[in-house]
Amino acid sequence: MNGYEFEEVNMETLIYRREGLIGYLTLNRPKKYNAVNKQMVIELHQFWHERLYDDKVRVIVLDGGKAKGFCAGLDMQSYGPAILDEMNPAEAYNAQAEMSRLLLAMRHAPQPIVCCVHGAAAGLGFSFAMASDIRVLAEDARCSAAYINIGLGGADMASSYFLPRLIGSGRANEFLLTGNWMNGEEAMSLGFASRLAPRDKLLDVAGEIAGTMAGKDPLGLRMTKEVININIDAGGLEACLQMEDRNQMMIAFAKKV
Repeated sequence: MNGYEFEEVNMETLIYRREGLIGYLTLNRPKKYNAVNKQMVIELHQFWHERLYDDKVRVIVLDGGKAKGFCAGLDMQSYGPAILDEMNPAEAYNAQAEMSRLLLAMRHAPQPIVCCVHGAAAGLGFSFAMASDIRVLAEDARCSAAYINIGLGGADMASSYFLPRLIGSGRANEFLLTGNWMNGEEAMSLGFASRLAPRDKLLDVAGEIAGTMAGKDPLGLRMTKEVININIDAGGLEACLQMEDRNQMMIAFAKKV
């Protein structure tokens, strides 16, 4: 495949461009700090569904574009009040589930996701980073599971699933129960982030990592993410080894066909 193939799609709340084997997804509500509204939820679901069968792109880089921060979470000026004040309980539950399933869609995507976080990643924005495979943080990045700060439970949008697995339950519990911010240096020391970079070098660093992955065997790349997903909840060592063995044989013998 020509490494210089290029395409770009502009949606209402997202920008997507593909450069060769790497796709770049940008949250694009800069005046609203990339806060998530109903339209962004719809467009993100459509985007991740389309990636399920997209063999033109091997890695996705997710970033916050020109906004002051990566993502402020749920738009509490429009969509939040609509859910809390205008919807009946069944409608509100459906809206909650529709947002939360975005994190599942990200894990279902066969392409590894490299998330670039600058400024604030709060609430659902923090969860977007957690649901990614690799996190690259700008020096000014800070993350918060802010749910408990607005009178809700501190465990929301898969935060109680991802965060303990990423940094251990001790510090994860603290962040979920207090709503305190995790800065870039803490993120690195806790193993939450892979790289810390100057803001203007964020996409360059992410692109370098993405380029390394994109150069690997495509089936191997896809099945590595698959086995990581499954084995994070494996019942034990034997189940983990069986999944790894199966994948390695499938990849090895696929090359002979």
